[in-house]
Amino acid sequence: MADQPVNLSASGPPETVLDPEPADAVAALDAALNGPEEGRRKAVAAVVADHPRFLAGWAELGDLGRDDIESYAYYRIGYHRGLDRLRASGWRGTGYVRWAHPTNRGFLRALDGLRGAAARIGEVDEEERCRHFLVQLDPERYSSALDDA
Repeated sequence: MADQPVNLSASGPPETVLDPEPADAVAALDAALNGPEEGRRKAVAAVVADHPRFLAGWAELGDLGRDDIESYAYYRIGYHRGLDRLRASGWRGTGYVRWAHPTNRGFLRALDGLRGAAARIGEVDEEERCRHFLVQLDPERYSSALDDA
């Protein structure tokens, strides 16, 4: 059975592209990230408080976490908010969610951040699940990149 080829339809698996984030949220995040470094985390948190479905904001908070646990928590929220947005966009648990579409990047950053944070706190099973999920969502971007991680 292992020698049998896998046949996919000509169109391949479905692909989901998230809707754009609100322009005011994007502008506010840009301003927060370009503000003074000492207040950056607090400024990004204020943007996310105003726009709790803003996936790039959650990913940035994960990047700015004061320790691995805080980063893990922010990435995890971004990941779950992203799953909600994917489902609302028609995703049914399978198919591609590619980095090539800028509107998908907040979700993919949160998922990859969760993978890295899980590794840092010793959550090996979660790291593996996240790694596998990233490869399923965008094999062209993540297959070889995560082999080196």
